[in-house]
Amino acid sequence: MDNQSKYIRKLIATIPDPEIPVLTIEDLGIVRGVTLVDDVYQITITPTYSGCPAMNVFEDDILALLKENNIINTKVVMTYDPPWTTDWLTEEAKLKLQKYGIAPPEERTSDKNYLAGKERAKVTCPQCKSKNTKMISQFGSTACKALYQCNDCKEPFDYFKCL
Repeated sequence: MDNQSKYIRKLIATIPDPEIPVLTIEDLGIVRGVTLVDDVYQITITPTYSGCPAMNVFEDDILALLKENNIINTKVVMTYDPPWTTDWLTEEAKLKLQKYGIAPPEERTSDKNYLAGKERAKVTCPQCKSKNTKMISQFGSTACKALYQCNDCKEPFDYFKCL
């Protein structure tokens, strides 16, 4: 990777997720690469799921940030292969989610119970750290989250599904 590509990667790594502002695109692991192709820097990103509304925001934010830094020979390329999984979340991202009040994924993507509408092993409450929790709804505040409630502190919370 040339120095300009490294600089671009470092710049865009700071862009926040519009749905979960404590996370950046680097935390999410959606930046697949920055490459120079025919004098154009291509920033390749992978959607967290098909139809994710944040991807258009990410593309606009990437291009705007680069333009602000006088980098105009750029293009954002969307790739779906390999598909994004929650395994790409950094450990720092999981800690940020927990501090923000969202339970991070606790399993690897081999846990497919949500896809079948089944509750998985108990999720840790981000408020009181109890595992005495229950799923209220398979659907939370966004498509990538489920709604849980802690049986101990009684607080509802989102769980970032294993995808």
